[in-house]
Amino acid sequence: MYSIKHIISSLYRRIGGELRWAIKNGLICGKDVAVMRGTTFGSEPYLITLKDHVRISTNVTFINHDGGIWTIHRMEKYRNIKKFGAITVGEYSFIGASSVILPGVKIGQNCVVGAGSVVTKSIPDNTVVAGVPARKICSTEEYAEKCAQKMPSDFDLERYSQNKKKYLIECYSEAT
Repeated sequence: MYSIKHIISSLYRRIGGELRWAIKNGLICGKDVAVMRGTTFGSEPYLITLKDHVRISTNVTFINHDGGIWTIHRMEKYRNIKKFGAITVGEYSFIGASSVILPGVKIGQNCVVGAGSVVTKSIPDNTVVAGVPARKICSTEEYAEKCAQKMPSDFDLERYSQNKKKYLIECYSEAT
């Protein structure tokens, strides 16, 4: 049976948004931070810091504790073991959809975490990682260069800016 406090907290998270709930419960959030739907900040949001200009895609999960220690609590020697870790996401970093960030991870500045990654270790500044577990793919500069090379030479930034949806459908839809 859930307590009234738990039920109210769950409703607040759904209605008010996970980020708002997490900030209310101690998450440190810089300016110009964007968090998409479905992201969860675990049960210890006060151990999470999001620096300025961070972008977090959909369904990202932040985990601040190792729930697996529950299995060892029945052993007298390990009854009082606890395992927690702070998480920090540096300025101008992006975390892709459905990624999982584990306890004790520091993601540096200007980093990209690819969709579906499980980040088990800290990431240095200016690094792109992806995979399970997440591994370095390239530097942020190399990633930028790859993106620039794949940009269509006829991309019309003015038309894109005027009506993004219409322009992208015209350019990228299989129906055209």
